[in-house]
Amino acid sequence: MKKLFILPLLLLFASCYNQERNCAAFKTGKFTFTQVIDNVKKTSTFERTENLQIETFEGKTDTATVRWVNDCECILQKLHPKNMQEKKSISMRIMTTNKKTYTFEYCYVGEAKKEKGTVTKID
Repeated sequence: MKKLFILPLLLLFASCYNQERNCAAFKTGKFTFTQVIDNVKKTSTFERTENLQIETFEGKTDTATVRWVNDCECILQKLHPKNMQEKKSISMRIMTTNKKTYTFEYCYVGEAKKEKGTVTKID
């Protein structure tokens, strides 16, 4: 009998917990993103304005347009793609935020496989 009473209380408390999402604070600024590629940690830096994202990775700079769908979701499209893969748009959605970082998931538009990452705001 006690178990039946405790379960609804646990569900109530769990449903009241909201993770912080102050996405507007991360729409513009300078950022770093670190990811593991072939078991090697690699870092890129990028600067995002309301409409553009300029990213530097391994000494190469790329520019993409940014189209915000809402405060937490945007579509990135490279301005000067070098191949068919780079022509694909990337959908990015901020999942959680805190003071200087946000976690996000991203994928090519139309594809189901999503990746996750964490970005740090440096300015």
